[in-house]
Amino acid sequence: MITVSVKWQKEIFKEVEIDTTQSPYVFKCQLYDLTGVPPERQKIMVKGGLLKDDADWSALGVKEGQKLMMMGTADEVVKSPEKGTVFVEDLPEEEQVVAVGHTAGLFNLGNTCYMNSTLQCLHSVPELKSALIKYSHSGRNNDVDQSSHMLTIATRDLFNELDKSVKPVAPMQFWMVLRKKYPQFGQLHNGVFMQQDAEECWTQLLYTLSQSLRSPGSSENPDAVKALFGIELNSRIHCQESNEESSETESVYSLKCHISQEVNHLHEGIKQGLKSELEKASPALGRSATYLKESRINALPRYLTVQFVRFFWKRETNQKAKILRKVDYPLELDVYDFCSDDLRKKLDAPRQILRNEEGKKLGLKVNEKSSAQKENDVKMSAAEGSLNGEGESSVVPMDEGEKEGQMTGIYDLVAVLTHKGRSADSGHYVGWVKQENGKWIEFDDDNPKPKIGDDITRLSGGGDWHMAYIIMYKARVVSL
Repeated sequence: MITVSVKWQKEIFKEVEIDTTQSPYVFKCQLYDLTGVPPERQKIMVKGGLLKDDADWSALGVKEGQKLMMMGTADEVVKSPEKGTVFVEDLPEEEQVVAVGHTAGLFNLGNTCYMNSTLQCLHSVPELKSALIKYSHSGRNNDVDQSSHMLTIATRDLFNELDKSVKPVAPMQFWMVLRKKYPQFGQLHNGVFMQQDAEECWTQLLYTLSQSLRSPGSSENPDAVKALFGIELNSRIHCQESNEESSETESVYSLKCHISQEVNHLHEGIKQGLKSELEKASPALGRSATYLKESRINALPRYLTVQFVRFFWKRETNQKAKILRKVDYPLELDVYDFCSDDLRKKLDAPRQILRNEEGKKLGLKVNEKSSAQKENDVKMSAAEGSLNGEGESSVVPMDEGEKEGQMTGIYDLVAVLTHKGRSADSGHYVGWVKQENGKWIEFDDDNPKPKIGDDITRLSGGGDWHMAYIIMYKARVVSL
């Protein structure tokens, strides 16, 4: 790390740090934050001419305290031509975000698309942002290590910056803290940061937030992440040889969609993922035996995450190979069939109410409720993607609606993280996120683009195009 000063127009920026292990493009992103000059417009004079994005710092001979000259024009805000007319560009950035209909993209800092796509998907969860806002610098207790605390702060600050900006954001601080907490994301190959697995980034980040956001004083909800993403599974473990049987309960943050020749749809893949074989010691037989583990969902989260198990370790190439098979997934997912008998009983009444409400919207005649039902009448809320033509929905905030909201087992797709390429540690990751206005945005690093629902369902695989790797659904609930 060396420190330089940069002269741009009449301004001089002192003590600008250069991380020589990273490409000059990262340095240009830092200058973009300082000057507003996009990296592609920056002309920085160094030894031998202009600084190129992929230049080798060691060959440039930049020294501690050196003064660099930069030329380039900053993004300009278009001024209104006449009084009374207000253009989007004239609005404060927070209002520009509302007018544009989506938040900012993220600069790729060098094979960081896995991180950017993960962040954009999780950033779409308003209840997670609310929990992060309540997390303060002094909120850490002795149960949370310093690196986890700093990663939580960095996530909170980055989400806040994304909400207020329409210009691309350089996630420098977050990336630096992420690598410090999880060194595998800082792996180098020939001096360049390596591509990483987005699912590992997603899992590690959620695990860190689950630890820090349940610390005393950090949030009104002591288990914020578990309430949002936690899936409780009840499992029956049976040995056919000895007829031994046991049960266990566990909490996970995602369901697995296993992919085989028999799997053509998400529903089939989840069904396979809830069954597995275990090899363990049998007390009755006095030796190792095969056990069948069958799981059922016993408690549902507000946001249901499903991972397509597309990657497996291939010994011949010594890397994670990819299963390209097409697996269709719906915009609306019903998980009732995967639930335990106890949970199904709890879901039956809310599901009937939901059907009645949707029937009314379609002009269908609904049977009169009994007096007992009337006493427990509820209204639909948080019906993300419900049956109105505009794709709009009423959202119940977690701190209010979650207290009374009743799960129906029906979920609406709100985010898709895709991968393009043949290996998890190469290729390109992109986030596709449904906005509050019902529109879809493709977040391809710093270049957000509007999409439609049909574009999202085409990400099901079958070739070398982008295909779903992680998908996230939001619960359709009814509230008292």
